Amino acid sequence: MSIAYTYLRNIMFHINDQNSGNIECANFTYVCFVFSICFARTQGFLALFTGDTGEIRSEVREQIDNKVAEWKEEGKAEIIPGVLFIDEVHMLDIECFAFLNRALENEMAPILVVATNRGITRIRGTNYKSPHGIPIDLLDRLLIISTQPYTENEIRQILDIRCEEEDVEMTEDARFLLTKIGVETSLRYAIHLITASALACQKRKGKEVDVQDVSRVYELFMDVKRSTQFMIDYEDQFMFNEVPELNNGVNAAE
Repeated sequence: MSIAYTYLRNIMFHINDQNSGNIECANFTYVCFVFSICFARTQGFLALFTGDTGEIRSEVREQIDNKVAEWKEEGKAEIIPGVLFIDEVHMLDIECFAFLNRALENEMAPILVVATNRGITRIRGTNYKSPHGIPIDLLDRLLIISTQPYTENEIRQILDIRCEEEDVEMTEDARFLLTKIGVETSLRYAIHLITASALACQKRKGKEVDVQDVSRVYELFMDVKRSTQFMIDYEDQFMFNEVPELNNGVNAAE
């Protein structure tokens, strides 16, 4: 028999006789993973500090799930689902999507939030294409949130927040110009110019970033559109150019 005491979020719970599965506890808020570790290891909660977490056996997971389900039926417990956020979800392959599909069927599955910027693209591990690179059966389980491009006022507000976070003093005219650049190019490019403009202002020993600083870094650092146009204009001067160029039905790159 092993008795372990621990505090989780300042609330104590007691795990007693882990071999028989007898668990006694007071009111608490717990994380299932931490609970499973304490229940699976002979040293109880000390395994969390020693790093001896290892692999939790399926029998232990099932035992914990059954006990939590029993508490829920008796009104002693309430399941608060966690949140699993996966960015760039199109990078997952078909096996990962199959795992997610099955995991979402579990009653204690977390809330799944995924994000991607892909359109119609190939599902990794297959030769099939689908919206966002996500299998249709999984996509049908999701609530798709529509997004809209930022307005000029929203871009201005975001840039103001970034200037404040980076402790960059900027004149009103410079903010107006930076907002205009963000509208015509991209928000990320405009955000990158904040730090670069501050360095340009520091070099000329100025106190506030002015229009000349923003214009200076705008000339030095290209955005995606200008860089792409530059590559097209001078593609013959670059090595290993692979841009398809049709000439009498023949690909010049070949």
